[in-house]
Amino acid sequence: MPLETPNTGPLVAVADPTLSGFAPLKIPLFRDRWIASTVSSVGTWMQDTAGTWLMTSLTPSPLLIALMQTAASLPVLLFGLLAGATADLFDRRKLLIFWQAWMLVSVGILAILTFIGYVSPWALLAFTFLLNIGSAMNNPAWQAIVPELVPRELIPDTVSLNAASNNLARAVGPALGGLMVAAFQKRVHTGAGAVFFLNALSFAGVIWVLFNWKRIPLFKSALPSERIAGSIRSGLRYVRYAPELQSSLIRAFTYTFFISAIWALLAVVARTDLRQGALGYGILNGSLGLGAVIAATTLPRIRRRFSADNIIAAATFYNVITLLILAFVHIPAIVILTLLLSGFAWTSTMSTLNVSVQLAVPAWVQARALGTYLMTFQGGMAFGSILWGFIAEHTSTPKALVASACGLALTYPIVRRFHILQGPTPDFTPYQWKRPAPQVIPIPGVDEQPTDGPVRVSIDYRIPIENYAEFSQAIHQLRNVRLRDGAIRWGIFRDAADPEHLNETFLMESWLDYLRSRERHTAGDHQIHDHVRSLHRDEAPPQISHQVYAREISNPTPSSDSSSL
Repeated sequence: MPLETPNTGPLVAVADPTLSGFAPLKIPLFRDRWIASTVSSVGTWMQDTAGTWLMTSLTPSPLLIALMQTAASLPVLLFGLLAGATADLFDRRKLLIFWQAWMLVSVGILAILTFIGYVSPWALLAFTFLLNIGSAMNNPAWQAIVPELVPRELIPDTVSLNAASNNLARAVGPALGGLMVAAFQKRVHTGAGAVFFLNALSFAGVIWVLFNWKRIPLFKSALPSERIAGSIRSGLRYVRYAPELQSSLIRAFTYTFFISAIWALLAVVARTDLRQGALGYGILNGSLGLGAVIAATTLPRIRRRFSADNIIAAATFYNVITLLILAFVHIPAIVILTLLLSGFAWTSTMSTLNVSVQLAVPAWVQARALGTYLMTFQGGMAFGSILWGFIAEHTSTPKALVASACGLALTYPIVRRFHILQGPTPDFTPYQWKRPAPQVIPIPGVDEQPTDGPVRVSIDYRIPIENYAEFSQAIHQLRNVRLRDGAIRWGIFRDAADPEHLNETFLMESWLDYLRSRERHTAGDHQIHDHVRSLHRDEAPPQISHQVYAREISNPTPSSDSSSL
Protein backbone atom coordinates (compact mmCIF):
# COMPACT_ATOMS: atom_id res chain seq x y z
CA MET A 1 0.00 0.00 0.00
CA PRO A 2 1.28 3.51 -0.76
CA LEU A 3 2.21 5.79 2.08
CA GLU A 4 -0.36 8.49 2.89
CA THR A 5 0.46 11.81 4.56
CA PRO A 6 -1.19 15.18 5.03
CA ASN A 7 -0.37 17.83 2.45
CA THR A 8 1.61 19.76 5.03
CA GLY A 9 4.22 17.15 5.82
CA PRO A 10 6.94 15.04 4.26
CA LEU A 11 5.93 11.81 2.60
CA VAL A 12 8.38 9.69 4.50
CA ALA A 13 7.37 11.01 7.87
CA VAL A 14 4.63 8.40 8.09
CA ALA A 15 6.93 5.39 8.33
CA ASP A 16 5.84 2.90 10.94
CA PRO A 17 7.27 4.20 14.24
CA THR A 18 7.79 0.61 15.39
CA LEU A 19 10.40 0.11 12.68
CA SER A 20 14.00 0.67 13.72
CA GLY A 21 15.26 1.68 10.31
CA PHE A 22 17.10 -1.66 9.95
CA ALA A 23 14.11 -3.76 8.83
CA PRO A 24 15.38 -4.15 5.22
CA LEU A 25 18.47 -5.99 6.53
CA LYS A 26 16.20 -8.82 7.66
CA ILE A 27 15.61 -9.61 3.96
CA PRO A 28 18.47 -11.99 2.97
CA LEU A 29 18.78 -10.81 -0.63
CA PHE A 30 19.00 -7.15 0.33
CA ARG A 31 21.40 -7.98 3.19
CA ASP A 32 23.81 -9.82 0.84
CA ARG A 33 23.65 -6.95 -1.64
CA TRP A 34 24.25 -4.43 1.16
CA ILE A 35 27.32 -6.24 2.51
CA ALA A 36 28.87 -6.69 -0.95
CA SER A 37 28.14 -3.05 -1.78
CA THR A 38 29.73 -1.86 1.46
CA VAL A 39 32.94 -3.78 0.77
CA SER A 40 33.05 -2.45 -2.79
CA SER A 41 32.40 1.11 -1.57
CA VAL A 42 35.29 0.84 0.89
CA GLY A 43 37.54 -0.01 -2.05
CA THR A 44 36.12 2.88 -4.07
CA TRP A 45 36.78 5.42 -1.33
CA MET A 46 40.26 4.03 -0.75
CA GLN A 47 40.88 4.56 -4.46
CA ASP A 48 39.43 8.09 -4.34
CA THR A 49 41.84 9.10 -1.59
CA ALA A 50 44.87 7.32 -3.04
CA GLY A 51 44.17 8.60 -6.56
CA THR A 52 43.72 12.21 -5.46
CA TRP A 53 46.84 12.10 -3.30
CA LEU A 54 48.80 10.47 -6.11
CA MET A 55 47.77 13.41 -8.28
CA THR A 56 49.15 15.85 -5.68
CA SER A 57 52.51 14.05 -5.96
CA LEU A 58 52.41 14.20 -9.77
CA THR A 59 51.50 17.90 -10.10
CA PRO A 60 51.18 21.00 -7.88
CA SER A 61 48.29 22.37 -10.01
CA PRO A 62 45.05 22.93 -8.01
CA LEU A 63 43.11 22.72 -11.28
CA LEU A 64 44.44 19.26 -12.19
CA ILE A 65 43.81 18.08 -8.63
CA ALA A 66 40.23 19.42 -8.79
CA LEU A 67 39.79 17.71 -12.17
CA MET A 68 39.98 14.35 -10.35
CA GLN A 69 36.52 15.19 -9.00
CA THR A 70 35.43 16.19 -12.50
CA ALA A 71 36.73 12.91 -13.96
CA ALA A 72 34.65 11.09 -11.35
CA SER A 73 31.50 13.13 -12.00
CA LEU A 74 31.55 13.90 -15.74
CA PRO A 75 30.72 10.35 -16.95
CA VAL A 76 27.38 10.50 -15.14
CA LEU A 77 26.62 13.81 -16.84
CA LEU A 78 27.47 12.33 -20.24
CA PHE A 79 25.92 8.88 -19.85
CA GLY A 80 23.22 9.28 -17.20
CA LEU A 81 20.31 9.19 -19.65
CA LEU A 82 21.80 6.31 -21.62
CA ALA A 83 22.40 4.39 -18.38
CA GLY A 84 18.80 4.92 -17.29
CA ALA A 85 17.42 3.91 -20.67
CA THR A 86 19.44 0.69 -20.85
CA ALA A 87 18.49 -0.20 -17.27
CA ASP A 88 14.78 0.14 -18.16
CA LEU A 89 15.13 -1.79 -21.44
CA PHE A 90 17.47 -4.68 -20.62
CA ASP A 91 17.87 -7.23 -17.85
CA ARG A 92 19.27 -5.22 -14.94
CA ARG A 93 21.07 -8.20 -13.44
CA LYS A 94 23.09 -8.82 -16.63
CA LEU A 95 23.81 -5.11 -17.04
CA LEU A 96 25.10 -4.85 -13.48
CA ILE A 97 27.39 -7.86 -13.94
CA PHE A 98 28.82 -6.35 -17.14
CA TRP A 99 29.53 -2.93 -15.66
CA GLN A 100 30.97 -4.36 -12.44
CA ALA A 101 33.36 -6.37 -14.62
CA TRP A 102 34.18 -3.18 -16.61
CA MET A 103 35.18 -1.41 -13.39
CA LEU A 104 37.22 -4.39 -12.20
CA VAL A 105 39.23 -4.43 -15.44
CA SER A 106 39.67 -0.62 -15.57
CA VAL A 107 41.05 -0.44 -12.03
CA GLY A 108 43.17 -3.54 -12.57
CA ILE A 109 44.93 -1.96 -15.55
CA LEU A 110 45.47 1.29 -13.62
CA ALA A 111 46.96 -0.71 -10.73
CA ILE A 112 49.48 -2.37 -13.06
CA LEU A 113 50.47 0.94 -14.68
CA THR A 114 50.88 2.57 -11.27
CA PHE A 115 53.00 -0.28 -9.88
CA ILE A 116 55.47 0.02 -12.77
CA GLY A 117 55.53 3.83 -12.50
CA TYR A 118 54.01 4.42 -15.93
CA VAL A 119 51.33 6.90 -14.90
CA SER A 120 51.09 10.62 -15.61
CA PRO A 121 48.49 13.18 -14.44
CA TRP A 122 46.56 12.76 -17.69
CA ALA A 123 46.76 8.96 -17.60
CA LEU A 124 45.44 9.01 -14.04
CA LEU A 125 42.58 11.28 -15.12
CA ALA A 126 41.84 9.03 -18.12
CA PHE A 127 41.58 5.81 -16.09
CA THR A 128 39.57 7.57 -13.38
CA PHE A 129 37.22 8.64 -16.16
CA LEU A 130 37.00 5.07 -17.53
CA LEU A 131 36.31 3.67 -14.07
CA ASN A 132 33.51 6.15 -13.56
CA ILE A 133 31.97 5.40 -16.96
CA GLY A 134 31.32 1.98 -15.46
CA SER A 135 30.00 3.57 -12.28
CA ALA A 136 27.74 5.91 -14.27
CA MET A 137 26.26 3.07 -16.33
CA ASN A 138 25.93 0.87 -13.22
CA ASN A 139 24.26 3.25 -10.77
CA PRO A 140 20.74 3.75 -12.24
CA ALA A 141 20.22 -0.02 -12.49
CA TRP A 142 21.76 -0.51 -9.03
CA GLN A 143 19.35 1.96 -7.44
CA ALA A 144 16.36 0.91 -9.57
CA ILE A 145 16.51 -2.68 -8.23
CA VAL A 146 15.70 -1.45 -4.70
CA PRO A 147 11.90 -1.86 -5.16
CA GLU A 148 12.57 -5.41 -6.42
CA LEU A 149 14.31 -6.29 -3.16
CA VAL A 150 12.11 -4.68 -0.48
CA PRO A 151 8.43 -3.67 -0.07
CA ARG A 152 7.62 -0.11 -1.14
CA GLU A 153 6.94 1.04 2.44
CA LEU A 154 10.55 0.15 3.33
CA ILE A 155 12.10 2.22 0.52
CA PRO A 156 12.92 5.26 2.73
CA ASP A 157 14.73 3.05 5.27
CA THR A 158 16.40 1.17 2.42
CA VAL A 159 17.71 4.39 0.89
CA SER A 160 19.02 5.41 4.32
CA LEU A 161 20.77 2.04 4.74
CA ASN A 162 22.31 2.36 1.29
CA ALA A 163 23.52 5.81 2.28
CA ALA A 164 24.87 4.33 5.51
CA SER A 165 26.71 1.70 3.48
CA ASN A 166 28.32 4.27 1.21
CA ASN A 167 29.16 6.59 4.05
CA LEU A 168 30.46 3.87 6.33
CA ALA A 169 32.81 3.15 3.45
CA ARG A 170 33.51 6.88 3.17
CA ALA A 171 34.46 6.96 6.85
CA VAL A 172 36.73 3.90 6.70
CA GLY A 173 37.96 3.91 3.09
CA PRO A 174 39.76 7.30 2.97
CA ALA A 175 41.63 6.56 6.19
CA LEU A 176 42.65 3.10 4.93
CA GLY A 177 43.64 4.51 1.56
CA GLY A 178 45.65 7.30 3.16
CA LEU A 179 47.27 4.82 5.56
CA MET A 180 48.34 2.52 2.72
CA VAL A 181 49.80 5.41 0.71
CA ALA A 182 51.52 6.81 3.83
CA ALA A 183 53.06 3.38 4.49
CA PHE A 184 55.12 3.90 1.33
CA GLN A 185 56.16 7.51 1.97
CA LYS A 186 58.99 7.45 -0.54
CA ARG A 187 57.11 5.24 -3.03
CA VAL A 188 53.71 6.85 -3.48
CA HIS A 189 53.20 4.85 -6.70
CA THR A 190 53.55 1.56 -4.82
CA GLY A 191 51.06 2.54 -2.12
CA ALA A 192 48.55 3.89 -4.64
CA GLY A 193 48.97 0.81 -6.85
CA ALA A 194 48.23 -1.49 -3.90
CA VAL A 195 45.04 0.46 -3.16
CA PHE A 196 43.94 0.25 -6.81
CA PHE A 197 44.54 -3.51 -6.80
CA LEU A 198 42.42 -4.03 -3.66
CA ASN A 199 39.64 -1.94 -5.20
CA ALA A 200 39.67 -4.15 -8.28
CA LEU A 201 39.20 -7.21 -6.05
CA SER A 202 36.28 -5.57 -4.21
CA PHE A 203 34.13 -5.66 -7.36
CA ALA A 204 34.34 -9.47 -7.40
CA GLY A 205 32.07 -9.78 -4.34
CA VAL A 206 29.33 -7.73 -5.98
CA ILE A 207 29.58 -9.85 -9.14
CA TRP A 208 29.19 -13.02 -7.06
CA VAL A 209 26.00 -11.72 -5.37
CA LEU A 210 24.56 -10.72 -8.74
CA PHE A 211 25.32 -14.12 -10.26
CA ASN A 212 23.32 -15.79 -7.48
CA TRP A 213 20.32 -13.44 -7.72
CA LYS A 214 17.19 -15.00 -9.26
CA ARG A 215 15.58 -11.79 -10.49
CA ILE A 216 11.79 -11.30 -10.81
CA PRO A 217 11.11 -7.89 -12.51
CA LEU A 218 8.31 -5.71 -11.11
CA PHE A 219 7.32 -4.42 -14.55
CA LYS A 220 7.57 -6.41 -17.75
CA SER A 221 5.94 -5.14 -20.92
CA ALA A 222 4.13 -7.54 -23.23
CA LEU A 223 4.98 -5.20 -26.13
CA PRO A 224 8.22 -5.05 -28.15
CA SER A 225 10.99 -3.12 -26.40
CA GLU A 226 11.60 0.50 -27.24
CA ARG A 227 14.78 1.40 -29.05
CA ILE A 228 17.37 3.19 -26.92
CA ALA A 229 16.80 6.58 -28.61
CA GLY A 230 13.05 6.26 -28.12
CA SER A 231 13.54 5.17 -24.52
CA ILE A 232 15.67 8.24 -23.81
CA ARG A 233 13.05 10.50 -25.41
CA SER A 234 10.26 8.97 -23.35
CA GLY A 235 12.35 9.38 -20.18
CA LEU A 236 13.00 13.05 -20.93
CA ARG A 237 9.33 13.52 -21.76
CA TYR A 238 8.37 12.09 -18.39
CA VAL A 239 10.76 14.42 -16.57
CA ARG A 240 9.41 17.41 -18.50
CA TYR A 241 5.85 16.80 -17.31
CA ALA A 242 6.59 15.65 -13.74
CA PRO A 243 6.83 18.81 -11.56
CA GLU A 244 7.67 16.90 -8.37
CA LEU A 245 10.61 15.20 -10.08
CA GLN A 246 11.78 18.50 -11.54
CA SER A 247 11.87 20.03 -8.06
CA SER A 248 14.17 17.24 -6.84
CA LEU A 249 16.49 17.72 -9.83
CA ILE A 250 16.73 21.49 -9.36
CA ARG A 251 17.49 21.12 -5.66
CA ALA A 252 20.11 18.42 -6.36
CA PHE A 253 21.97 20.47 -8.98
CA THR A 254 22.17 23.72 -7.06
CA TYR A 255 23.21 22.00 -3.84
CA THR A 256 25.96 19.85 -5.37
CA PHE A 257 27.27 22.66 -7.61
CA PHE A 258 28.32 24.74 -4.61
CA ILE A 259 29.09 21.92 -2.16
CA SER A 260 31.48 20.38 -4.71
CA ALA A 261 34.09 22.89 -3.55
CA ILE A 262 34.54 20.84 -0.37
CA TRP A 263 35.34 17.64 -2.27
CA ALA A 264 37.34 19.34 -5.04
CA LEU A 265 39.62 21.42 -2.81
CA LEU A 266 39.91 19.36 0.38
CA ALA A 267 43.19 17.77 -0.76
CA VAL A 268 44.61 21.23 -1.49
CA VAL A 269 43.49 22.50 1.93
CA ALA A 270 45.04 19.45 3.62
CA ARG A 271 48.37 19.80 1.84
CA THR A 272 48.78 23.59 1.65
CA ASP A 273 46.84 25.10 4.56
CA LEU A 274 46.86 22.33 7.17
CA ARG A 275 50.30 20.94 6.23
CA GLN A 276 49.05 17.36 6.30
CA GLY A 277 50.22 14.27 4.39
CA ALA A 278 48.26 11.43 2.77
CA LEU A 279 47.10 10.03 6.14
CA GLY A 280 45.92 13.47 7.29
CA TYR A 281 43.98 13.93 4.08
CA GLY A 282 42.44 10.47 4.56
CA ILE A 283 41.34 11.42 8.10
CA LEU A 284 39.74 14.66 6.84
CA ASN A 285 37.92 12.77 4.12
CA GLY A 286 36.96 10.06 6.57
CA SER A 287 35.49 12.67 8.93
CA LEU A 288 32.97 13.53 6.24
CA GLY A 289 32.16 9.85 5.92
CA LEU A 290 31.81 9.30 9.66
CA GLY A 291 29.35 12.18 9.92
CA ALA A 292 27.46 10.72 6.99
CA VAL A 293 27.21 7.33 8.73
CA ILE A 294 25.72 8.96 11.82
CA ALA A 295 23.22 10.79 9.61
CA ALA A 296 22.21 7.67 7.71
CA THR A 297 21.49 5.73 10.92
CA THR A 298 19.47 8.55 12.51
CA LEU A 299 17.58 9.78 9.43
CA PRO A 300 14.44 7.65 10.02
CA ARG A 301 13.90 9.46 13.31
CA ILE A 302 14.79 12.85 11.86
CA ARG A 303 12.31 12.40 9.00
CA ARG A 304 9.50 11.72 11.46
CA ARG A 305 10.10 15.08 13.14
CA PHE A 306 11.07 17.42 10.31
CA SER A 307 9.90 18.02 6.75
CA ALA A 308 12.22 17.41 3.81
CA ASP A 309 12.42 21.15 3.12
CA ASN A 310 13.51 21.87 6.71
CA ILE A 311 16.18 19.15 6.59
CA ILE A 312 17.65 20.58 3.38
CA ALA A 313 17.48 24.16 4.71
CA ALA A 314 19.45 23.27 7.85
CA ALA A 315 22.02 21.30 5.82
CA THR A 316 22.45 24.15 3.35
CA PHE A 317 23.20 26.80 5.94
CA TYR A 318 25.52 24.54 7.90
CA ASN A 319 27.57 23.87 4.77
CA VAL A 320 27.88 27.61 4.16
CA ILE A 321 29.61 27.71 7.56
CA THR A 322 31.74 24.67 6.62
CA LEU A 323 33.04 26.34 3.46
CA LEU A 324 33.95 29.49 5.39
CA ILE A 325 35.77 27.50 8.09
CA LEU A 326 37.78 25.63 5.44
CA ALA A 327 38.70 28.99 3.94
CA PHE A 328 39.86 30.77 7.09
CA VAL A 329 40.46 28.27 9.94
CA HIS A 330 43.65 26.21 9.74
CA ILE A 331 43.40 24.24 12.97
CA PRO A 332 43.04 20.50 12.13
CA ALA A 333 40.89 19.64 15.18
CA ILE A 334 38.32 22.33 14.35
CA VAL A 335 38.31 21.37 10.67
CA ILE A 336 37.76 17.68 11.52
CA LEU A 337 34.81 18.48 13.80
CA THR A 338 33.36 20.79 11.15
CA LEU A 339 33.68 18.12 8.45
CA LEU A 340 32.07 15.54 10.72
CA LEU A 341 28.91 17.66 10.92
CA SER A 342 29.18 18.54 7.24
CA GLY A 343 29.07 14.84 6.37
CA PHE A 344 25.91 14.59 8.49
CA ALA A 345 24.35 17.49 6.56
CA TRP A 346 25.47 16.10 3.19
CA THR A 347 23.89 12.68 3.66
CA SER A 348 20.73 14.12 5.19
CA THR A 349 20.23 16.16 2.03
CA MET A 350 21.24 13.63 -0.59
CA SER A 351 19.31 10.76 1.01
CA THR A 352 16.20 12.95 1.20
CA LEU A 353 16.54 13.91 -2.46
CA ASN A 354 17.12 10.29 -3.47
CA VAL A 355 13.97 9.18 -1.63
CA SER A 356 12.00 11.95 -3.34
CA VAL A 357 13.03 10.60 -6.76
CA GLN A 358 12.38 6.95 -5.84
CA LEU A 359 8.85 7.79 -4.70
CA ALA A 360 8.03 10.19 -7.55
CA VAL A 361 8.06 7.77 -10.51
CA PRO A 362 6.45 4.47 -11.56
CA ALA A 363 8.42 1.28 -12.23
CA TRP A 364 8.46 1.58 -16.04
CA VAL A 365 10.57 4.76 -15.99
CA GLN A 366 12.35 4.41 -12.64
CA ALA A 367 15.87 3.76 -13.92
CA ARG A 368 15.60 6.63 -16.43
CA ALA A 369 14.45 8.98 -13.67
CA LEU A 370 17.30 7.84 -11.42
CA GLY A 371 19.72 8.21 -14.34
CA THR A 372 18.51 11.78 -14.85
CA TYR A 373 18.86 12.45 -11.12
CA LEU A 374 22.39 11.04 -11.00
CA MET A 375 23.28 12.98 -14.15
CA THR A 376 22.00 16.19 -12.54
CA PHE A 377 23.72 15.44 -9.24
CA GLN A 378 27.08 14.61 -10.80
CA GLY A 379 26.72 17.44 -13.32
CA GLY A 380 26.63 19.84 -10.40
CA MET A 381 29.71 18.14 -8.93
CA ALA A 382 31.60 18.17 -12.25
CA PHE A 383 30.87 21.78 -13.27
CA GLY A 384 31.32 23.03 -9.73
CA SER A 385 34.68 21.30 -9.37
CA ILE A 386 35.93 22.86 -12.59
CA LEU A 387 34.83 26.33 -11.51
CA TRP A 388 36.20 26.20 -7.96
CA GLY A 389 39.45 24.60 -9.16
CA PHE A 390 39.82 27.33 -11.80
CA ILE A 391 39.23 30.08 -9.22
CA ALA A 392 41.70 28.49 -6.80
CA GLU A 393 44.28 28.16 -9.59
CA HIS A 394 44.04 31.82 -10.61
CA THR A 395 43.38 33.46 -7.22
CA SER A 396 43.60 31.34 -4.07
CA THR A 397 41.90 28.39 -2.40
CA PRO A 398 40.26 30.55 0.33
CA LYS A 399 38.70 32.83 -2.30
CA ALA A 400 37.29 29.83 -4.16
CA LEU A 401 35.77 28.46 -0.95
CA VAL A 402 34.28 31.85 -0.02
CA ALA A 403 32.80 32.21 -3.51
CA SER A 404 31.09 28.82 -3.23
CA ALA A 405 29.77 29.67 0.26
CA CYS A 406 28.29 32.95 -0.98
CA GLY A 407 26.74 31.25 -4.00
CA LEU A 408 25.13 28.56 -1.83
CA ALA A 409 23.65 31.16 0.52
CA LEU A 410 22.41 33.51 -2.21
CA THR A 411 20.70 30.84 -4.32
CA TYR A 412 18.83 29.19 -1.45
CA PRO A 413 15.94 31.74 -1.32
CA ILE A 414 15.34 31.00 -5.02
CA VAL A 415 15.44 27.20 -4.93
CA ARG A 416 13.47 26.86 -1.67
CA ARG A 417 10.31 27.46 -3.74
CA PHE A 418 10.78 24.01 -5.30
CA HIS A 419 9.27 21.82 -2.59
CA ILE A 420 9.88 18.08 -2.35
CA LEU A 421 8.16 15.19 -0.56
CA GLN A 422 4.95 17.08 0.10
CA GLY A 423 1.46 15.64 -0.18
CA PRO A 424 0.37 12.00 -0.42
CA THR A 425 2.53 9.53 -2.30
CA PRO A 426 1.04 8.82 -5.75
CA ASP A 427 -0.22 5.29 -6.31
CA PHE A 428 2.02 3.90 -9.06
CA THR A 429 0.41 0.46 -9.16
CA PRO A 430 -0.12 -0.41 -12.86
CA TYR A 431 -3.78 0.10 -13.74
CA GLN A 432 -5.65 -2.92 -15.08
CA TRP A 433 -7.93 -1.70 -17.87
CA LYS A 434 -11.43 -3.21 -17.78
CA ARG A 435 -11.86 -2.82 -21.51
CA PRO A 436 -9.52 -4.39 -24.07
CA ALA A 437 -7.23 -2.26 -26.17
CA PRO A 438 -8.81 -1.04 -29.42
CA GLN A 439 -7.79 -2.80 -32.62
CA VAL A 440 -6.76 -1.34 -35.94
CA ILE A 441 -8.88 -2.73 -38.78
CA PRO A 442 -6.47 -3.25 -41.68
CA ILE A 443 -7.08 -2.04 -45.23
CA PRO A 444 -6.86 -4.94 -47.70
CA GLY A 445 -3.63 -4.81 -49.67
CA VAL A 446 -2.03 -2.15 -47.45
CA ASP A 447 0.97 -3.20 -45.36
CA GLU A 448 0.51 -1.49 -41.99
CA GLN A 449 2.87 -1.87 -39.03
CA PRO A 450 2.38 -1.16 -35.30
CA THR A 451 5.13 1.45 -35.63
CA ASP A 452 3.11 3.42 -38.20
CA GLY A 453 1.82 6.78 -37.11
CA PRO A 454 1.19 9.28 -35.81
CA VAL A 455 -2.02 8.27 -34.05
CA ARG A 456 -4.66 10.80 -33.01
CA VAL A 457 -6.99 10.05 -30.09
CA SER A 458 -10.09 12.25 -29.89
CA ILE A 459 -12.47 12.31 -26.89
CA ASP A 460 -15.75 14.30 -26.82
CA TYR A 461 -17.17 15.49 -23.50
CA ARG A 462 -20.44 17.18 -22.49
CA ILE A 463 -19.58 19.56 -19.66
CA PRO A 464 -22.29 21.75 -18.03
CA ILE A 465 -21.31 25.41 -17.72
CA GLU A 466 -21.35 25.21 -13.92
CA ASN A 467 -18.69 22.43 -14.06
CA TYR A 468 -16.47 24.21 -16.56
CA ALA A 469 -13.95 25.66 -14.05
CA GLU A 470 -13.51 22.33 -12.25
CA PHE A 471 -13.23 20.48 -15.56
CA SER A 472 -10.58 22.88 -16.89
CA GLN A 473 -8.39 22.21 -13.86
CA ALA A 474 -8.91 18.44 -13.95
CA ILE A 475 -8.33 18.11 -17.70
CA HIS A 476 -5.02 19.98 -17.43
CA GLN A 477 -3.93 17.54 -14.73
CA LEU A 478 -4.80 14.78 -17.18
CA ARG A 479 -2.74 16.61 -19.80
CA ASN A 480 0.43 15.93 -17.77
CA VAL A 481 -0.55 12.26 -17.49
CA ARG A 482 -1.02 11.95 -21.27
CA LEU A 483 2.28 13.69 -22.01
CA ARG A 484 4.24 11.75 -19.36
CA ASP A 485 2.95 8.46 -20.73
CA GLY A 486 3.96 9.17 -24.33
CA ALA A 487 1.76 11.78 -26.05
CA ILE A 488 3.70 14.20 -28.26
CA ARG A 489 0.88 16.75 -28.63
CA TRP A 490 -2.16 17.52 -26.50
CA GLY A 491 -5.03 19.98 -26.66
CA ILE A 492 -8.49 20.70 -25.28
CA PHE A 493 -10.93 22.57 -27.53
CA ARG A 494 -14.37 24.11 -26.94
CA ASP A 495 -17.00 24.06 -29.68
CA ALA A 496 -17.65 27.70 -30.67
CA ALA A 497 -21.31 26.94 -31.40
CA ASP A 498 -21.92 24.69 -28.39
CA PRO A 499 -20.00 25.73 -25.23
CA GLU A 500 -20.89 22.49 -23.43
CA HIS A 501 -19.18 20.39 -26.10
CA LEU A 502 -15.45 20.00 -25.46
CA ASN A 503 -12.97 17.85 -27.34
CA GLU A 504 -9.69 16.45 -25.99
CA THR A 505 -7.15 15.50 -28.64
CA PHE A 506 -3.69 14.05 -28.25
CA LEU A 507 -1.15 12.55 -30.63
CA MET A 508 1.08 9.50 -30.17
CA GLU A 509 4.09 8.75 -32.38
CA SER A 510 2.69 5.35 -33.35
CA TRP A 511 0.03 2.77 -32.53
CA LEU A 512 2.65 0.85 -30.57
CA ASP A 513 3.34 3.94 -28.46
CA TYR A 514 -0.38 4.28 -27.79
CA LEU A 515 -0.47 0.68 -26.51
CA ARG A 516 2.58 1.41 -24.36
CA SER A 517 0.80 4.42 -22.85
CA ARG A 518 -1.99 2.11 -21.70
CA GLU A 519 0.57 -0.16 -20.00
CA ARG A 520 2.15 2.85 -18.29
CA HIS A 521 -1.16 4.07 -16.88
CA THR A 522 -1.12 3.83 -13.07
CA ALA A 523 -3.86 3.69 -10.46
CA GLY A 524 -2.96 7.27 -9.48
CA ASP A 525 -3.27 8.39 -13.11
CA HIS A 526 -6.68 6.75 -13.31
CA GLN A 527 -7.96 8.71 -10.32
CA ILE A 528 -7.36 11.87 -12.38
CA HIS A 529 -8.93 10.17 -15.41
CA ASP A 530 -12.04 9.21 -13.38
CA HIS A 531 -12.37 12.74 -12.01
CA VAL A 532 -12.47 14.12 -15.56
CA ARG A 533 -15.04 11.51 -16.63
CA SER A 534 -17.21 12.24 -13.58
CA LEU A 535 -17.79 15.79 -14.85
CA HIS A 536 -19.17 14.53 -18.16
CA ARG A 537 -22.97 14.86 -18.34
CA ASP A 538 -24.67 12.77 -20.98
CA GLU A 539 -26.56 9.51 -21.24
CA ALA A 540 -23.72 8.01 -23.28
CA PRO A 541 -20.08 7.93 -22.07
CA PRO A 542 -17.55 10.25 -23.74
CA GLN A 543 -17.16 9.39 -27.41
CA ILE A 544 -13.62 8.17 -28.22
CA SER A 545 -12.11 7.76 -31.67
CA HIS A 546 -8.66 6.44 -32.59
CA GLN A 547 -7.27 7.64 -35.91
CA VAL A 548 -4.11 6.44 -37.64
CA TYR A 549 -2.35 8.72 -40.10
CA ALA A 550 -3.48 7.83 -43.63
CA ARG A 551 -0.39 7.38 -45.75
CA GLU A 552 -0.42 7.87 -49.50
CA ILE A 553 -0.51 4.53 -51.32
CA SER A 554 1.31 4.68 -54.64
CA ASN A 555 -0.01 1.37 -56.07
CA PRO A 556 -3.42 0.66 -54.56
CA THR A 557 -4.85 -2.82 -54.87
CA PRO A 558 -7.47 -2.85 -57.68
CA SER A 559 -11.05 -3.34 -56.57
CA SER A 560 -12.99 -6.45 -57.59
CA ASP A 561 -15.15 -4.41 -60.00
CA SER A 562 -12.21 -2.94 -61.90
CA SER A 563 -10.42 -6.27 -62.13
CA SER A 564 -13.37 -7.78 -63.95
CA LEU A 565 -13.21 -5.22 -66.73
